[in-house]
Amino acid sequence: MGENKEQTAASTADPADAAIAVEKVCKVYKLYDKPKDRMFEALGLTKKKKYTEHFALSDVSFDVKQGECVGIIGTNGSGKSTILKIITGVLNPTSGNVKVNGRISALLELGAGFNQEYSGMENIYLNGTMNGFTEQEIEARMQDILDFADIGDYVYQPVKTYSSGMFVRLAFSVAINIDPEILIVDEALSVGDVFFQAKCYHKFEEFKKMGKTIMIVSHDLSSIAKYCDRVILLNQGIKLGEGAPKEMIDDFKRVLVGQYELPASKSEQSLLNDAQVQEAVQKDIAAKKKGSADAVKTLEYGTQEAEIEEFYILDDRGTRTNAIIKGAEFGIHMRVRFNSDLPAPIFAFSIKTAKGTEITGTNTMFEKAFLEPVQAGAVKEVSFTQKMSLQGGSYLISFGVTGYNGNDFQVYHRLYDALDVTVISDKDTVGYYDMDSKVTVTDAK
Repeated sequence: MGENKEQTAASTADPADAAIAVEKVCKVYKLYDKPKDRMFEALGLTKKKKYTEHFALSDVSFDVKQGECVGIIGTNGSGKSTILKIITGVLNPTSGNVKVNGRISALLELGAGFNQEYSGMENIYLNGTMNGFTEQEIEARMQDILDFADIGDYVYQPVKTYSSGMFVRLAFSVAINIDPEILIVDEALSVGDVFFQAKCYHKFEEFKKMGKTIMIVSHDLSSIAKYCDRVILLNQGIKLGEGAPKEMIDDFKRVLVGQYELPASKSEQSLLNDAQVQEAVQKDIAAKKKGSADAVKTLEYGTQEAEIEEFYILDDRGTRTNAIIKGAEFGIHMRVRFNSDLPAPIFAFSIKTAKGTEITGTNTMFEKAFLEPVQAGAVKEVSFTQKMSLQGGSYLISFGVTGYNGNDFQVYHRLYDALDVTVISDKDTVGYYDMDSKVTVTDAK
């Protein structure tokens, strides 16, 4: 079945406690150069192999515990949708086994499970019947479905006339109101408007509190970080790792820029889960607080054409610190040494929550602050100065030096979660940052 770099991980959950158990699943497609080759093989007119094998999934294993919310992330073509279709029974695996313990409701790509010629109302009955409900049981849930979908009289029109947003409203409403024990959603929410997405994610929170199992495939990494208990990272049909959302998202970003290299001996976990990495981080935590790049040496990557040698935070008095008072001006600084001539390096920082949700960040290209070539041997001091508007709490700062080689994006050096900063506040508002609103209240005239 080809080399898969020993990426299969052992099951992490007790099978009796698992809502979904995926064991050594492979999905192979036959790719033909010419349509007639497919026909000749189907008719048995050739003994010669006329196709090449494409592994959409290669020996993928994982368990999902009952009550967990698990996300699956990866680049396009990594096998995310394929594994969901196998779990829901839309596709059969070429080899391997999948066990599901509970009633599944799935929202896959738009159109799945709906008859385009039927009205929305007829499709509600169709989907309910396919899930084993009687007409009376469907009617008992009908008002909840219509209220959540909120598409008005369009429910009586053929779904082929729906916009993608209207379609996903109805499909999601049906999926969540047929009393599923396992809800599976594949990227479909990305077509809904922001208000509907917020309503859906609120429903996810309700489902989690009810102990239901949720699997989500999404490119919205902030939502993955916020709602998922665990994340599985796929790439080209291979499971690279599974673990905490923040760690898997960091790994995924390395995959995106071609900087992820997984040794075979560490196949069952993320590089950022590696015990040696964690030991090194704990050992160097004191140095980290002083702004030493050595503290996060194992959490860095890049071509090394530029190196971030030092990084730190300055408060409004010019003192190095890891605590900033909300509302005060502060600076984020880094020193960068260049080992190669670079046409126009970009200096960047980003701030994340402890769970890995990116809140804000900027770079010198956005700010139009530095668009110059740099020669090998040069050392640059980079400072970002701004007002601290985040709510009180602890945050993580990442640093980067990137650029373009022609049209290709390059990462010269990137340090994830290199500094922690604590925001001290005596007034916190809603959300991640304070809009610093000025309030006036007057008597009406």
